[in-house]
Amino acid sequence: MRAAVPILALLLTGCGDYVLVPPGRAVGVAKAAMTVTPDRAWNRNGGLGPGKRAESWTRDGAMLNDLTFYGGIADGETLFREVDKREAPLPRFAAGMSAPEIAELLERSYRVATGTTLFALDALAPMPLAGQAGFVMRYRYTLPGDDVARRGEARGVVVGGRLYLLTYEAPAIHYFERDLAAFRAVADSARLNT
Repeated sequence: MRAAVPILALLLTGCGDYVLVPPGRAVGVAKAAMTVTPDRAWNRNGGLGPGKRAESWTRDGAMLNDLTFYGGIADGETLFREVDKREAPLPRFAAGMSAPEIAELLERSYRVATGTTLFALDALAPMPLAGQAGFVMRYRYTLPGDDVARRGEARGVVVGGRLYLLTYEAPAIHYFERDLAAFRAVADSARLNT
């Protein structure tokens, strides 16, 4: 039986140092053709991210406010690193997925990677990202062994058969609302150089 360890939390804290991302300057993210220009300072995790095409930023710590960029997830790839490919394989992105299917991909990925049974999609609507027709989704979840209810908002778009996704997650109490505008400013500034 698989331990109900918050694997995603372990991946987000990573092994590397944090580097300050100053406001007002365009910066490339997730080793992809995406740049963002934050309106305030963030801390970029220089270590292990949740996936090979992902990187995480935070303002106060990964479990307090986490902004993750998924850059150019290709057909057949996963959002997160595989932990137990044989017993608990992660779902894979398909280039033709619709916004509802991508929302389901994110939910299933969390359920498999973290062992959570408490994940709910609250809203899904069209919203542009990087000048392209994209979507926004709002969700909530609780990690096993952790009584902290978390909320999330994600913005995504599929361009050239690749998924570009930004997620912001924080405890529902205090941190989510406090830094939501900062996440939205980053998402609004996203540009694709494809």
